[in-house]
Amino acid sequence: MNIKKYETFVKVVELGSLTRAAEALHCTQSAVSHILSDLETEFGFSLLQRSRSGARLTENGAQVLPAIRGILNYSEQLHQTVASIRGLDTGAIRIGTFTSVAVNWLPGILKEFGELHPNIDFKLYNGDYGDVNQWLTEGSIDVGFLSLPAQADCECVPLVQDRLLAVLPKDHPMANLPRFPVTQVQNEYFISLLESSDMDARSVLNAAGVRPNIRFTTKDDYAIIAMVEQGLGMSIMPELLLRQRSENVVTKELVPRASRMIGIAIPNASRSSPATRSFTDFVVEWIKRNHPGE
Repeated sequence: MNIKKYETFVKVVELGSLTRAAEALHCTQSAVSHILSDLETEFGFSLLQRSRSGARLTENGAQVLPAIRGILNYSEQLHQTVASIRGLDTGAIRIGTFTSVAVNWLPGILKEFGELHPNIDFKLYNGDYGDVNQWLTEGSIDVGFLSLPAQADCECVPLVQDRLLAVLPKDHPMANLPRFPVTQVQNEYFISLLESSDMDARSVLNAAGVRPNIRFTTKDDYAIIAMVEQGLGMSIMPELLLRQRSENVVTKELVPRASRMIGIAIPNASRSSPATRSFTDFVVEWIKRNHPGE
């Protein structure tokens, strides 16, 4: 089986361009075009619509993409299994994550894991909860960090209970109170993440029957903090995200208390590669050492 043609197809889909795919694969654009044409001839239908603006999947291409990703995943699993049997420690792990984990956990995790497994490579995908769930479903990542429960069908391991806090401007009238009532949110301008990534705050507000007065919506967590700093409103955010980023705002525990459960998810544990299983086990152990009791 010629895995190279499938890798080329997936790389074009990911980058949306034959030119950028050729650069990433260290070959010419004409070589990429030739490989895709051969693949379309083999299948008997078009996989991509090409234009000056790039390349995008046809309906038929979208239908075969999950199966092709599956072939590549199984190929990587076979490669790593053979390497493991031969006593080698190689492979690649594609990790999906969101901002607070990417900033506060992953650097330490990857440093320590990399020292133990220097020949394993990493590909990091950073997005929101919706992105990570989609990547897990599509099979475009091997492991993902999520706020549980996961939307994707996968095996999940809970890691840490992370408090949700009210984030207020420093001159807010309630800045000196010990806690912030969730019901007070309806009297404030609220700064929100996009719906696909705001499930934590929304679950708290829905449970309290509060309809927030949403003034701004963004996909950038740190943009929310910056807007709160300028007195444009308040928000509800996870404690992990606020670490080392809250010096110019006031954070308060909510009443009633609220939290999210951060977990790590694998699409199919029985089919995951040795490197992925080793990484997942290491993450669980790293969390126990660095966040005991949380």
